[in-house]
Amino acid sequence: MPPEELLTFHKRPQLHKATMLLAFTGWMDGGDVSTGTVQRLVDLLDAESFAEINPDPFYIYNFPGSMETSALFRPEITVEDGLVTSVQLPSTRFYASDDHNLLMFIGREPNLRWQTFGDCLFHLAHETGVERVLFVGSFGGAVPHTRDPRLYTTCSTAELLPEMERFGVRRTGYEGPGSFMSYLMTRAEDVGLEMVSLIAEIPHYLTVTNPSSIEAVSRRLAKILQLPLDLDELRSASTEWELEVSSAIDENDELAERVREYEEAYDDELLGLESEES
Repeated sequence: MPPEELLTFHKRPQLHKATMLLAFTGWMDGGDVSTGTVQRLVDLLDAESFAEINPDPFYIYNFPGSMETSALFRPEITVEDGLVTSVQLPSTRFYASDDHNLLMFIGREPNLRWQTFGDCLFHLAHETGVERVLFVGSFGGAVPHTRDPRLYTTCSTAELLPEMERFGVRRTGYEGPGSFMSYLMTRAEDVGLEMVSLIAEIPHYLTVTNPSSIEAVSRRLAKILQLPLDLDELRSASTEWELEVSSAIDENDELAERVREYEEAYDDELLGLESEES
């Protein structure tokens, strides 16, 4: 099925050399940093929803296995007083901020038909004047919650790497299971688009929404995209969350010691990098 039949436009923004931010739930969304960061930008910029992808061809709803495993794939429903009041199919929504020459996408990473889903993203990009696609993601690592996440980049061409490094982002080195983002990266140059990823290494020992990392990534994105964002509210939530987490960790001697080791290694590495640059 061609992309035109899978995309529904409520409006067609006409931008020029715009950027499109991508966020996916699931893989590479630890701490909700991928979806949480882009959703925060949607809210701060009052971005308007303008299009969506028909989810039906791309997702598994009935996965064989235990109820616990199957529940990860099935749509959420609400039943009230014996009646089904809502069924939430996977959301695949695009937002536009014309004033900032920016499009944003938030959705679940597709289970099926990666090529066709990618065709939809690329078709919409060309239809709306997008020049660059920027994916935001995260993974769990040995970073303490009391420090900013380490940020890494992968780019579709070597020429883009120095530009990202000016923002204090390191080059990625990785071999293992791939993401939909990596698949898109292999196609970007052939379809005439630049593509960049911004991946945050966040504390592996926390599996909840991470406001601190969301705030740190939002701050870096604001610099990269030159967005005049007011992050005071997000910064306050980040500080409050960090204090609550630290208080809880202090009650676990083993975990508290591990966090101190992570802090020491993080600070030593940072001092080493600063010495190399001076």
